[in-house]
Amino acid sequence: MEVRVQGGGPTEPFLSARDVFETEYDLDRRVHVRVRSDPDERTWTAHYDDHHLLNMSVQTASSAMARELVLHEFSHMRRNEQEHPSHTQSTAEAIYLALAGRSVDRRIFAHCYQIANHMKDIYADDITLDVTPPNKLVTFLESGLASAVVNQPAAAPSVWTRLTAESDPDITAVNGAFALALCERHDLVGTDHQLYDLAHAAANDAPNVDLDAFRSRFRSLTTDPDETEYRKALVDVTREYTASTNA
Repeated sequence: MEVRVQGGGPTEPFLSARDVFETEYDLDRRVHVRVRSDPDERTWTAHYDDHHLLNMSVQTASSAMARELVLHEFSHMRRNEQEHPSHTQSTAEAIYLALAGRSVDRRIFAHCYQIANHMKDIYADDITLDVTPPNKLVTFLESGLASAVVNQPAAAPSVWTRLTAESDPDITAVNGAFALALCERHDLVGTDHQLYDLAHAAANDAPNVDLDAFRSRFRSLTTDPDETEYRKALVDVTREYTASTNA
């Protein structure tokens, strides 16, 4: 497995992740890594006939989660090489099929793509969790959800109020469902974990979004779906979300 790192950032997280990944998996195509100085550079991966491309900021590459995030991206690359439907089927095609004849606003349309990315992440992390302990991933999920749901004690310490200015109640509830689904799919946490409190707080802020329904959809995704089965799962979850948010 060949990994080439370019840019002025650290190389250790990428090479360390390669060594860990190779204990169970391999990539046929080489990986080109570009470490960017822009702290706002989003981590993203592209796939080409002869290589994969991973872009990451220096700030992210220097963080405590760097190796785990790189392993996650390697897992996406592996799914792409496997031609797994979640990583080869057109997301746009499935979403437009789901929304045929319907009108949704731009915010909801963007959320549909985020939900499709959650489904990709489920399949990528089925691989990631084969090669790395779950502790950091669970903490990452918890902190991300907590940043969107603000705990403000009011009548009682257990009262949770809604949102930071940057978050949206509907997709935050779906994000909570995704976090729980991933943890339940791999038995990562007990039912008394703080993640459940956070997810239910998010759901209380989005009464039209059925937390349990989305959690079940994410958790029960078939390990090896064919293209038709995966497309149906993506169409169904898109229709469920747009129906609930247009209620």
